[in-house]
Amino acid sequence: MVDDPADLSVRLLKRVRRGEPIDGLESTLAGYDPDALAAGLDTDGRRKAFWCNVYNAYAQVLVEEHRELYEESRRRFFGLEAVPMAGRELSLDRIEHRLLRRSGFAWSLGYLASPFPGEFERALRVETVDPRIHFALNCGARSCPPIAAYTPDGIDDELDLATASYLEGEVEYDPDDGLLGRGVVHVPRLMLWYRGDFGGKAGILSLLREVDLLPEGVRPRLKHREYDWSLAPGAFREPFDG
Repeated sequence: MVDDPADLSVRLLKRVRRGEPIDGLESTLAGYDPDALAAGLDTDGRRKAFWCNVYNAYAQVLVEEHRELYEESRRRFFGLEAVPMAGRELSLDRIEHRLLRRSGFAWSLGYLASPFPGEFERALRVETVDPRIHFALNCGARSCPPIAAYTPDGIDDELDLATASYLEGEVEYDPDDGLLGRGVVHVPRLMLWYRGDFGGKAGILSLLREVDLLPEGVRPRLKHREYDWSLAPGAFREPFDG
């Protein structure tokens, strides 16, 4: 295979960042043989890096091209089949839920997945759902995390950084609020929408302890922040190696 897909996805995102044409890279993505693409994405790290970069690049492109649709109907915007990939046209929803969330349903709080994924999904989806991807995907909304380029070799450290950085700005623990002295911890709305991806409440609290945002031994009530869907494209992390 001439073009390494994971490397290509980084180049794609960098071109979008710089406002450069992506036609040539689009043609390569569209022309991939599905089996060759799967062979080039032969580990979960490579698949996560590839699909995160492709999602983030095309979310920026599609917001620019279909701003009115985003504002009129986000459901139709995220379902727009406009990402060329191995002879298909994918939607942002399909990339996020079917490929990065392993055939998960969008509206099941992260607890249900399709029992009958298609051949394309089975070949190219991740093997294990990684909840950290929710802090890596940017759809153009103000509450989205900043955009970074993810690499196969560094994906774990990069997702750890993205997770810790996003949660530090979104999580607030108040030990004096709530009933029975348990306290309340305010968390991102993402942790409600994809509760199952995080392993339920126990998994969420464990993650908050891992990033030093919650003391050991406490089990506060979760309170989910509202999500700001107003458009704020171009939110690349700085410095961005573009």
